[in-house]
Amino acid sequence: MPRKILVTSALPYANGSIHLGHLVEYIQTDIWVRFQKMMGNTCYYVCADDTHGTPIMLRAEKEGIAPEQLIDRVWYEHKADFDGFHVEFDHYGSTNSAETKEYSQEIYRKLKAAGLIEVRSVEQFYDPVKNMFLPDRFIKGECPKCHAKDQYGDNCEACGTTYSPTELINPYSVVSGAEPERRNSDHYFFKLSADTCQQFLREWTRSGTLQAEAANKMQEWLGAVGENKLNDWDISRDAPYFGFEIPDAPGKYFYVWLDAPVGYMGSFARLCKSAAGPNFDDYWKQGSDTELYHFIGKDILYFHALFWPAMLQHAGFRTPSKLFAHGFLTVNGEKMSKSRGTFITAESYLKQGLNPEYLRYYYAAKINGTMQDLDLNLDDFVAKVNSDLIGKYVNIASRAAGFITEHFNGELKYSGFDDLTEFKAFDANLSDEVAKLYEAREYSQVIRRIMERADQLNETFNDVKPWLLAKDPSKRNELQQCCSLILHEFKVISVLLAPILPVLSEQVAKCLFGLPEKFIWSDATSLTTKINPYQHLMTRIDPKLIETMIEANKQISEPATDSHSPARHAEAQQDAIAPIGDTISIDDFSKVDLRVAKIVNAEHIEGAEKLLKLTLDIGEAQPRTVFAGIKSVYVPEKLIGRMTVMVANLAPRKMKFGLSEGMVLAASGDAPGLFILSPDDGAQPGMRIK
Repeated sequence: MPRKILVTSALPYANGSIHLGHLVEYIQTDIWVRFQKMMGNTCYYVCADDTHGTPIMLRAEKEGIAPEQLIDRVWYEHKADFDGFHVEFDHYGSTNSAETKEYSQEIYRKLKAAGLIEVRSVEQFYDPVKNMFLPDRFIKGECPKCHAKDQYGDNCEACGTTYSPTELINPYSVVSGAEPERRNSDHYFFKLSADTCQQFLREWTRSGTLQAEAANKMQEWLGAVGENKLNDWDISRDAPYFGFEIPDAPGKYFYVWLDAPVGYMGSFARLCKSAAGPNFDDYWKQGSDTELYHFIGKDILYFHALFWPAMLQHAGFRTPSKLFAHGFLTVNGEKMSKSRGTFITAESYLKQGLNPEYLRYYYAAKINGTMQDLDLNLDDFVAKVNSDLIGKYVNIASRAAGFITEHFNGELKYSGFDDLTEFKAFDANLSDEVAKLYEAREYSQVIRRIMERADQLNETFNDVKPWLLAKDPSKRNELQQCCSLILHEFKVISVLLAPILPVLSEQVAKCLFGLPEKFIWSDATSLTTKINPYQHLMTRIDPKLIETMIEANKQISEPATDSHSPARHAEAQQDAIAPIGDTISIDDFSKVDLRVAKIVNAEHIEGAEKLLKLTLDIGEAQPRTVFAGIKSVYVPEKLIGRMTVMVANLAPRKMKFGLSEGMVLAASGDAPGLFILSPDDGAQPGMRIK
């Protein structure tokens, strides 16, 4: 029986452009959905822009337009980017919709009736200039632990400490620069710590819904049986705020953690209202036998694996069948960077004339079913696409089709071929094997198996030497049969690649094999009897296009939303340029001993979420150990051998993982992230910086 499946991807925030980091998620989801549809399953794919919050309100105010105008404009930009990369939604909506509002309020009322909503007075920072309470990421100040300057209100990017905004030293508002005041306000909380939520989540997170590594992480957050480590979630914000007002609570608005994921439901509800649309309750009613899958980044795993299912369960809705969490994107081994031109927008990629299916293929070649990070190595990207897609895959058809067209009027012939039954069995087995890999999201293994087959076909072509058979009239049957079989096998791997390369495969289906529709999965085991004259399918990547794209992205100045930030769904980071600090004398500066340091080793620390352990050579007899809060930004192996700058006379600090004997210097700017400093070529370990 065909399956009934609903699939979602995380909602992109409507305060920045879609970039290649975002596309890791949407491309892998689209591949999975296309595969399901090719298999004959009923599969709907919905998503929406996440549109509410303070950043939207402030950006619209800055541009002199209404928030609704801003999110409408960004919706069209996002949709164009997704269309450009062939991400095919059944409905792409907005969280600022009547449907999302209806279900947000319904869920809230049911949670309140269940005794899971509580009102508490909360002390928080208030901007007296803008007359608004400030979200954590709109407050900066001095870290209360390591005293690093210009740190956000929720965690220090220098030492990795987490804290509340009221613990910051000399805090200031990122919005106005004013010193914030402490004020109390009533906030609404979802009681995630309630026994009923704890009991449900302990069972649900071990039910097979999560990947093994995700399930283990949930147990860390849940704690041992009898512990109560979960915190209640603040689901409200005070006016002024762009969002939905909480029922019976004037001036209080749903914080995006409550209304954003309900956008999954709202977008699907809008689809259900279309002609011949599905039935909403079939997919969201508690006890439903349909399937619901969320594709998300690992940065929002806590929310989707704890808060969201607890909210659904206790509001009378079904919970997800599975969560598929993926890792982050790095470019050339490092976090995407504006200064290096590797913070690449979807629009800039397409403007260079780069085929979007190049990226779909490369991502697929790297993606598996785990939460491992994915690296887009631009040199490897060019080499792999040119080698696999042009040198192997397209090469098969371009070589064999000409003989069939020229000598046999496009007629394919298989009769009399001794191994045809064996080939059919091989095709069926390969099709089944690849189908299982798609289902498990093991796309890299899909690519490996298909390219192995492509190599075999090219070797067979070389061994048979059709160009010699064509010269011998007595070998015409052999020529036709061998080229027919090779083209049939080309069709087989084209079908198997169709979820990854939807446009190219449709061109193969219609233009080369003359099929009336695009491929379905069963086409992999059916024989075609005729081809049309071969038309050019794909060109190689010109490396100069990559260079031009990098330079173009260095010029982009728009503040971008970081897809890997915990604020991705909610209060997206909008940084202002930090004000210059108080004037100091040269004597003050000379007290800081800055040294050139060589990173002789870098490694992960078991149990540390943000720190890397660095071993630094600064010319002393023994290297120093420094714990740096740069784990989210740098791959340890890529740091080894690199030169950087450290504070050498900082008092050693005893940390949980050992003694830290200094501090590595890093810069941060208008986009999220850190960038460690490097001296010019020629600098040696131990040189003093003056």
